[in-house]
Amino acid sequence: MMKSKIKVLIADDHSLMRQGLKQILELEEDMEVIELAVDGEDAIKKSQQLKPHVILMDINMPKMNGIQALRRLKDMGLDSKIIMLTIHEDREYLFETINIGASGYVLKDAESSSLIKAIRDVHSGESYIHPSLAASLVKEFNKKGRLDDDEFKKERLTRREYEVLGLIAEGKNNKEIADTLFISEKTVKNHVSNIFKKIDVNDRTQAAIYAYKHNIKKI
Repeated sequence: MMKSKIKVLIADDHSLMRQGLKQILELEEDMEVIELAVDGEDAIKKSQQLKPHVILMDINMPKMNGIQALRRLKDMGLDSKIIMLTIHEDREYLFETINIGASGYVLKDAESSSLIKAIRDVHSGESYIHPSLAASLVKEFNKKGRLDDDEFKKERLTRREYEVLGLIAEGKNNKEIADTLFISEKTVKNHVSNIFKKIDVNDRTQAAIYAYKHNIKKI
């Protein structure tokens, strides 16, 4: 039986960007662009009607920007996973989108493969952070004091947990980590759960930021 496709809604106020993203995604057999939205209000209305699996949300849009739309959709309890599409100048807003509950962050000038990976990852329940955004996010966390420098947390990690955390920071999902370390996905999930508890974070994005901040790399 054929696996159901990932239904994607694209919200961007630039027609060329919307059409370009649509063409890229429709080359993938497991994805279907079900609608295009021109601003935040349009994205909310169409998302309520169509309930896409994944929403690609531009940050800067007229009427209602992507952050406002993200907040409204989360308040409504919509199950769609939301990936923020950003340009370099938007990085200051990323800290806010983490708190609201975005599942992914992709730069508009990133390789198409990064966007495809982000969509698949968030659809499967993972988070995705573009590696080049990590430094900016760490800076924002430091400024606002959301993650501390408690070395005790780092010392509580096992060698294997260090490896898993380093691979999370590289943007790898559980299957990719399992393949890299030659262990089962179930074992990876257990390690990830333990890591979250030990370093006191709630999701993979915060774990990746923690890893970058503390210079944790795969051993």
